[in-house]
Amino acid sequence: QVQLVESGGGLVQAGDSLRLSCAASGGTLRTYTMGWFRQAPGKEREFVAAITGSSSNVYYYADDVKGRFTVSRDSAKNTVNLQMNNLKPEDTAVYYCAARGDSYGVRSATRYNYWGQGTQVTVSS
Repeated sequence: QVQLVESGGGLVQAGDSLRLSCAASGGTLRTYTMGWFRQAPGKEREFVAAITGSSSNVYYYADDVKGRFTVSRDSAKNTVNLQMNNLKPEDTAVYYCAARGDSYGVRSATRYNYWGQGTQVTVSS
């Protein structure tokens, strides 16, 4: 059973940066497709970014974060990170990391088996 714990959220101003981390226990993250999702109040959970297992290392980004967010994996620390630059107020949400064993349909939240508890990111204007 893989357990995921996110950290790094906080309150920042527009234009600032944050780095979220997702630490795992009970599994080796490099073998999983890892996704980042977010959910704003009153909205559905939406895809942010993903990286497939280390055998393929394919990166995926939502259009509205492409060029601002970068997902990466630190195999030595068994973590996956989300570097968020040039944050905007519309990035405000609870951010979740998730893991799954395959790499099909990585943008769909329903295909992920393991989820963290989420970390709040608030961007003020």
